[in-house]
Amino acid sequence: MRRYLFFVNQPYSYSILRPLQEEIRRRGDEAAWFVAGCSTAPLRADERRLRTVKEVMAYQADATFVPGDWVPYFFPGIKVEVFHGMARNKRGHSSEDESDHYRIRGWFDLYCTHALKDTEKFSELAEQHGHFAVAHTGWPKLDPLLSANLPGRRSLPAPELPVVFYASTFSRSVTSAPQLLEKIGELARSGHWKFIVTLHPKMDPEIVDQYRGLAGEHLRFVESDEDLLPLLPQADVMLCDTSSIMFEFMFLDRPVVTFRTKMPGPYLIDAQEVDEVEPALERALEYPRDLMEETRSLCDQLHSFRDGRSSARVLDAVEDFLNNKRDKLKRKPINLLRKLKVRRRLRKELARMTPE
Repeated sequence: MRRYLFFVNQPYSYSILRPLQEEIRRRGDEAAWFVAGCSTAPLRADERRLRTVKEVMAYQADATFVPGDWVPYFFPGIKVEVFHGMARNKRGHSSEDESDHYRIRGWFDLYCTHALKDTEKFSELAEQHGHFAVAHTGWPKLDPLLSANLPGRRSLPAPELPVVFYASTFSRSVTSAPQLLEKIGELARSGHWKFIVTLHPKMDPEIVDQYRGLAGEHLRFVESDEDLLPLLPQADVMLCDTSSIMFEFMFLDRPVVTFRTKMPGPYLIDAQEVDEVEPALERALEYPRDLMEETRSLCDQLHSFRDGRSSARVLDAVEDFLNNKRDKLKRKPINLLRKLKVRRRLRKELARMTPE
């Protein structure tokens, strides 16, 4: 029986890792969670939490799954990067952002990639460095969406209102939340739209409180630590800015409207002015053929699989690594300074854990 550990440092990690947990349990293996730096409130009663580093060391996991860019290097077992999003940067295609996505920090033994492009790039890096392997698996987070076989366009019998899922990132240079606050409130009160609203966990608390205040009959505010994945299919269109959640929504084969996005393209409708938002939403609800074709093309570039079986491929890749590849790789770089920083960071993250 295999033992697996989930290393959680951000609230979004829960929805990425839970499909893996489901597959682990289906195979009769064990999974446990170690949370550092964010709330443990999303953990469920049937999910095992390891509270201390001592408990982690005693658990002796065969592999630790990480949807981020760091992990305590001294934890037992191999370290597996599953990524916190698909290979798409937040400022178009700048070389700076792309180099950060592909930066090799020396923490991981296995990279589980989502699409052909990032698989090819990481494979080149694996050949160059020699101390990690790469497997083309797909992203576990998408398994529930893709396995549900949901229809793209929802039927909206009268008098049902179209539902807009609004999500915004936190960075001041890209967030639309302050600019769209009044407009979203106005549209929700108009009686022509329903909204599901969520904001990034690092969003300015004052802005968050203002959006909470909009909650009512036609607007539901969703806290940042709630699992958003089950809510996405309830929406007909997404309104966003430069948050990567827009790409997850596209896999429902539904349209996305953005406000002054830093990731423009023919796969979305981008509004530059507040007054353009509602007309853009109305146009999106028509599901323009060219828009939807571009959306599907982008999804093909971002993620190679549509079978909802990425979690199974990840676990198969781990098993293959443990049995056939681990002993053939070079040792990871020593990185004494980085290791010291990781230990300090772990202590800091545990010290600021959100009270339960």
